[in-house]
Amino acid sequence: MEPEAFEICPYDPHHRVPLSRFQYHLASCRRKNPKKAKKMAICKYNARHVVPIKKLEEHEAVCVNRSSVEEEDTENPLKVSLPSSEQNDDPQQTFVPQKLVCENDTKESAREISPQKILRPGQ
Repeated sequence: MEPEAFEICPYDPHHRVPLSRFQYHLASCRRKNPKKAKKMAICKYNARHVVPIKKLEEHEAVCVNRSSVEEEDTENPLKVSLPSSEQNDDPQQTFVPQKLVCENDTKESAREISPQKILRPGQ
């Protein structure tokens, strides 16, 4: 059995944490060190990469996980279609989600509205 690799905590360099527990440790140490946490930023390509805010842009430019995330984005782009607005020719359309109603919900609400006969003992 191989010994587990350790990672150094970005919030406290004296913390050496096994990789299997590192994500949990980051969350815990972030809460325990709020002043240090305000000065740190999380990489958008890998949440385990916590760097000083000043170095975030530089880190993300060379992040080892960057290529894999970008490949996933190009393979499966998010497709969203907005309802067409014939009255509004404004290029910045606002999408207003509609309330979704399930058939069961409408049946239940119809039962609630319709008066029901109340049975009492002895009737």
